[in-house]
Amino acid sequence: MADWIRTHPRQANLLGALVCAGLMGYALYAQYVLGLAPCPLCVFQRVAVIALGLVFLVAAAHPAGRTGRRAYAVAIALVALAGAGVAARHLWLQSLPPDRVPACGPGLGFILEAFPPGEALAMVFTGSGECANVDWRFLGLAMPAWVLLALAGLGLAGVAANLLAATARR
Repeated sequence: MADWIRTHPRQANLLGALVCAGLMGYALYAQYVLGLAPCPLCVFQRVAVIALGLVFLVAAAHPAGRTGRRAYAVAIALVALAGAGVAARHLWLQSLPPDRVPACGPGLGFILEAFPPGEALAMVFTGSGECANVDWRFLGLAMPAWVLLALAGLGLAGVAANLLAATARR
């Protein structure tokens, strides 16, 4: 498997992009078919998955050399870590006892329109009561846990695939 990844990094990156597209497909299914409205932290996790998918897609389209593959590994790591951080924060909010959950605040649209970007981000990452709700579980894990696992797995796989290709003899 490592030999295939080393010699086919573009296909490995395309696979990463397809997995991200699948994750977003399920997020939209959960929203529009299952009726699970995303909270502000869910929206930022979606942004991270989309950004990661775009990095994978660019890495798949670009016949990069060693330096390019290393740059893609770094970009994948940074986006995956940022998204995993948001998911971890979401899980932390969901683990709080009911009396410690922050009060529900205004919606994400209002926050982004009414406040400067830095203040809006601070408000979103503080979280609100709606972010603490657990409306969906699979195998005992809430959706942010699955997003965290997916971003960690995709991040590690993407970094490994691009670094293996960068260190391959040409």
